[in-house]
Amino acid sequence: MGSIDMIQKPHALCIPYPAQGHINPMLNLAKLLHHRGFHVTFVNTEYNHSRLLRSRGPSSLDGLPSFRFRTIPDGLPPSDVADATQDIPALCQSTSKFCLPYFRDLLERLNEESTTSGSPPVSCVVSDGVMSFTLDAAEAIGVPEVLFWTTSACGFMGYVQYRNLIDKGLTPLK
Repeated sequence: MGSIDMIQKPHALCIPYPAQGHINPMLNLAKLLHHRGFHVTFVNTEYNHSRLLRSRGPSSLDGLPSFRFRTIPDGLPPSDVADATQDIPALCQSTSKFCLPYFRDLLERLNEESTTSGSPPVSCVVSDGVMSFTLDAAEAIGVPEVLFWTTSACGFMGYVQYRNLIDKGLTPLK
């Protein structure tokens, strides 16, 4: 009976932009979804995942079988400094250019594993608003996706209205 219950659970795959101001809000949303009965796969970049394990200990992510962590590369070369702050412009360019194939492979792998692992197949993707490459991967496997904006309402409106501000000659600020 346990496996039937597991198959009936919705499975949300949550993927934040790989920066702390994006990871924490997405992790909070993932915890809420889990509390409401979702199976959750939380996707970090390999770099951020290793930092998390170093800071909290190797068993910090163990625990709930229906809440798991997976990783994908961010496309950047490895850093010589274990806890270096990543170059945000380079990270933006790298995630949009390189992450789609890794993310698509992860989605396919999770769904293939669902037939033998007892975990349900991915039924929806919750992605950071700036990780829009995930839309293509979700569409390819036929699951809905929600873009979650982790910024403040003011930050979101600035992002949405930026083109209008440029068109009206209001930016750059003088």
